[in-house]
Amino acid sequence: MNIDMTQVPAEYKRAAAKDSQGTITDVSYPVRNYINSSRQLVTDQNICSKEAGRETVEGDTIIKKCNIYLPPGYEENDTGTRYNVLYLLHGVGGNRYEWLNGSGKEDDNFIICNIFDNLIAKGQIEPTIVVFPEGRSAHDWMDTTFNSDGTNLLGFYYFDYELRYDLIPFIESQYNTYANIKDTSPEGIAYNRLHRAIAGLSMGGMQALNLILGGHRCDSTAYTNTMSPWKNGLDMTVLAPGMLDLLAYVGAFSNAPTSSDGKVLGTGIASCDHRLSLLYITCGDKDEISIGQGYKKATHELLDTAGDNLDHYYRVVIKDGIHDFNVWNNGAFNFIRLSFRNATEYHKRRVVTMTL
Repeated sequence: MNIDMTQVPAEYKRAAAKDSQGTITDVSYPVRNYINSSRQLVTDQNICSKEAGRETVEGDTIIKKCNIYLPPGYEENDTGTRYNVLYLLHGVGGNRYEWLNGSGKEDDNFIICNIFDNLIAKGQIEPTIVVFPEGRSAHDWMDTTFNSDGTNLLGFYYFDYELRYDLIPFIESQYNTYANIKDTSPEGIAYNRLHRAIAGLSMGGMQALNLILGGHRCDSTAYTNTMSPWKNGLDMTVLAPGMLDLLAYVGAFSNAPTSSDGKVLGTGIASCDHRLSLLYITCGDKDEISIGQGYKKATHELLDTAGDNLDHYYRVVIKDGIHDFNVWNNGAFNFIRLSFRNATEYHKRRVVTMTL
């Protein structure tokens, strides 16, 4: 697509001109699909227990928060100007501030925002809304500890229901987006998915793969009564139904070891009625957490099993990269430049395997 893969240039990490800077807002929204204290899935949808892998019940609405980057020039009342949306997911110990605080600031602005500002100012991407959610769909979503038996950790593996039924509808009802989830006609679905993208770092990378492509959910071995293949107290349970009807671009940066293997993910892609326009997976070659059980496992044989349903597939290894924001910012920088292109650019398969 005439886009050179590169590490983030230093100039993109510095602040853009004042009139080219976006804004960050902290927003509350209602959630009706989440894990409760009894490890049940609270839902207002017709979701059967077999699909969910656990009992589904009715329950009270909870209020969660997300951070939202609004691009420079965004005007609430300018409903004639529409925007693509990127959802960026955090890691296992993070929250909605991890992408913002993780790599610090330059010129008093968050570096990740500087990157988006500069890409927009240089005309390399369209002005884009970026949503930084809280990835734990659980009653205790503010608990950032790693406890394999905890409902907060279980909530990571059920974020897809919140995303589909709560967060995306909220974003598209409150902001001037191209996509409109209320349009469920075949033409509307085909159009809308081309204006949504999702990517994540570490645990969020696992979510982007498992929950969007159709990999496994996980639960504590204290409840599955099985052994953990990763020796972290977690084991696989049911397959998630996938969300490729809503999202056409998926990115995983240093995806966590609980990511499903390439055959499972590829089968999820192949079985969907919609093509995956872009899959971008990256990891540092010195990343002891993700390179083996995460990146290599998830990419092994994925292309072979995805069939003709995967258009552009990027596997990018960062030389001397570890589990940090050097890798993750590079992932976000390249992923968003590849997303939201003219739909005709994706119709011919493109496979790129490279080291930066």
